[in-house]
Formats: sequence, C-alpha cells, structure tokens
Amino acid sequence: MGIRTGKHYIEALKSRNPEVWLSGKRVTNIFEEPVFHQPILEMAKLYDLQHDPKYQEEITHICEETGERISNAFLVPKNYQDLEARRRTFEVFAKATFGLMGRTPDFLNVVLTSMASNSEFLDKYNPEWGKNIRAYFKHVRDNDLFLTHAIINPQNDRSKSSHEQHDTFTHLGAVKETPDGLLVRGAKMLATLSPITDEVIIYSFPGFKPGDERYALAFALPIDTPGLRILCREAMQDGKRSVYDHPLASRFEEMDAVLVFNDVLVPWDRVFLYNNVEAANLLYPKTGIAQQPAHQSGVRGLIKLQFATEVACKLADSIGVDGYLNVQNDLGELVQSVETIRALLRVAEYEHELMATGEVMPAYAPLETIRGLLPKMYPRAIEVIQIIGAGGLLMSPTDADFENPELREDLDRYYVGREDVSAEERVHLFKLAWDLCGEAFGQRLLQYERYYTGDPIRKRAIFYNNYKRNNSFELVEEALQVYDQRNEVPSL
Repeated sequence: MGIRTGKHYIEALKSRNPEVWLSGKRVTNIFEEPVFHQPILEMAKLYDLQHDPKYQEEITHICEETGERISNAFLVPKNYQDLEARRRTFEVFAKATFGLMGRTPDFLNVVLTSMASNSEFLDKYNPEWGKNIRAYFKHVRDNDLFLTHAIINPQNDRSKSSHEQHDTFTHLGAVKETPDGLLVRGAKMLATLSPITDEVIIYSFPGFKPGDERYALAFALPIDTPGLRILCREAMQDGKRSVYDHPLASRFEEMDAVLVFNDVLVPWDRVFLYNNVEAANLLYPKTGIAQQPAHQSGVRGLIKLQFATEVACKLADSIGVDGYLNVQNDLGELVQSVETIRALLRVAEYEHELMATGEVMPAYAPLETIRGLLPKMYPRAIEVIQIIGAGGLLMSPTDADFENPELREDLDRYYVGREDVSAEERVHLFKLAWDLCGEAFGQRLLQYERYYTGDPIRKRAIFYNNYKRNNSFELVEEALQVYDQRNEVPSL
C-alpha cells in the first residue's frame, strides 16, 4: 500500500475493537469517544501530509524494494543527506502538532527501522528472531502502520528486580511455550496513544539480572489482540471543551495507558527476543534503538521548546512588559535555549557516526546533551510563561462571554492589551498560554519532558561515565608535562 491517507487510518481504526477502559467504563467506539476523537483527527492530518504536494517529496521517498512511496521515517540513513531528509520529516510532523505529541507515528517507525537494520545482533542468538523483526519491519513499512510501545515495568517495588516481585507476573513475563506461540502475562507501561494505534511493540530497557529470564521479552501484536487490556489514565480533558477556550488541550490530548496482558498468545513469528538476559541487556546499544529515535525526539523537543518560547514572547509583547530588562533577560534565555538545541541537532547530524553495516547514526554526544538539557530548558520556559502571565492567566473570560452582547462592551474595554491588541486577541493568547503552562494538559506535557528518556540524573551519570571511559583528558595531560620539563631551559 505504501503511504496511507488519513481516511485509510480512520477506516482501519473503526475496523478494530481493542479492550480499552477509560474512567471505569469500556470504550466500545474508539472513533466516537470524545476524549479520543480529536486526537484521531490530528493523527489523520499527519497521514494526509504525506500526500500533500507541498510536503510529499520532503517527507517520503520511493522504496527501492517495493517501488512504493514510504515515509522517510523508514529510511535507513547512509549519509548526511539521508539524515537531513529524515530530520525534515520529523520537523513537518512536529510542527503540525507544535511538538506537543511525542509519540506520533514517525517515532516508533524509526525505532523499528533501527532494530531491523541491525538485526544481525538478534541472528547471533536466534536466527528466527532476526528473521521475525525484518519481516515485521516490512509489514509495518508497507502498510504504514501506527505503533505504540510499552517498555517500562509498573512502579511497584523498584528496589527489587522483576523476578523478586511479590507476584511472579506483576511485570510482563512469559508463562509458557505452546505450539502456536508464547503465552505472556503481566503489565507494561507507558503505552502512549495506544487506544488509537494499530499495533504495539514490546521491549525493555537494559537492567535485567539472572533470574529475570522470563521477563526478557520483545514482541509485537495488533492492539486488539484477545486478552490485551488497555487501562487509560484519567483524561486531561473530556473531549467536549471548545477549541476557543482550550486551543491545545482540545486537540492534542496524548492518552497514556498501562497494558495488561491476560495470558495473551504471541505467535512465534512475532517474537523478537525471549528468555535471554544477555540479549535483552544488549538490545539497546547493539541495535541503535536509543540513538536513532533520539534524532526524532530531539527535533520534536526543539519544536516544542520553540513553541513555548514564542508563546512567552507573544505574551510579553501583548501586554507591553517586554520593555523591562528582567523580562528581556528571561526571554533572551529562552531564545538561546532554542538555538542551543538547534545547533546540537545540526552537530549531531554533521558529525554522524558510521556503523559497520554502512548505516549512519547522529552523533551520540550532542544527542545525549540534548536529552540532558531539555528536561531543564522546557520547565524553565513554562516557568517564564507563568511569571509573565501572572494573575492574568487565571482571569480569562470564555467564548460564551464574548458571544453575549450584554457583556461584550465590558470585555472589549477591560481585556485589551497594549495598543492595537484587541481584547479577543489578548484573551486568545492567554488561553493558549494557560493550556500550555497551567492546565492538567500542560502539566502532563511538563512531566513528559522531564522524564521522557528516563531518570535525567541517571542518564547524565551514564553520559559522564561514557565520557570518562572514552576520553584521555589530553589537555590536562599536556598541561601536566611541565613537571617533567622543570629542569629544562626554555628556548627563546
């Protein structure tokens, strides 16, 4: 099929009936459920962008294997130009959602592409695993599917490994082998957007210990597989708020969920890793599934930070406070944060790393630097919006107020901004800012950015240890050579 349209995506969605639970009730019609309806339409718009003449040549290409047009997210980059083409795809998708949806289809398509293109690693443990991931990649690529993933164990007793938990199947694990496949039981999170996706892919972060063999799993299934239950978190909006009053929350709610596997059968041809702690611990570094998608998340994070910075700037301008030195200082800080991330992305692409397979990856150090900085830069941008907006963020009237002729004169008089900024324009801007910095929707975005790659302290510690291991500190060594030369007479 190649690239699909938004209509194709919605038709596929309507044909499925996954077991989705929201606020204590089973959702029987995913498309018509108000909480999911607008996000579904936003996803459909992304698929339609692939057919838009304005973007098609930038974000898709003709697959050499099939002759069909496919997303650049499925591109195995071989050079700098390929990285640029892939980045442009990430930019177009991120800008369409203002960077507010972190798990758009391009993200996991990159993960899967990287896993498949480096599947020789899996071949060494079990040739069937490598064969399966390559076949699954082609299935997703050729049908342009939308994946979710769940790679984190529930937050139970974090002081114990999976096999040490009170219940053997608190964490997702293998129950038994059958002729038809592997039976699995337990839970995984954080399956973002899972109710409105096509399939789910399961794998895990490194950290398995001896005894954790049954939990060392990687596989993929359709989202409506029998026995797979989707437990949604509380919605950040009910799907009934107007776009006028909630211009972001009404459109970009990115539902997260816990996946519960109640003795789910995984066919053998969908198993990519099983019962091997060593392979599970090496999956990330050997297949590039951390480094390659960090390119997408870095671009998406840049757009999100840029959006928050522009909101802060427009907010300050609308009420004339950007003439004050302290406000200029704060806004200048945000702009420099945006430019820092932009520069790091370009360096990561330019200084790309060539792998033995001929594939290139954006450079590790600048990508990890982005991952270390965004959890601080984005919360700072939100803080600046809150400071600039102050009490005004809490005082916006509603669409219904503006529609009432009896109130309109007061609103037009008392809600105006600086010169040439009408009351309605100012209120629109403040509502946008409040959605981003104050509403539950905005707070979820904030928490997401703090932890989207895991514990930022642990990640920074890993980065330091890698830096220490791979650097000889040659500048210090050169400076210390003076002690070896102290009896020498310096030449003139």
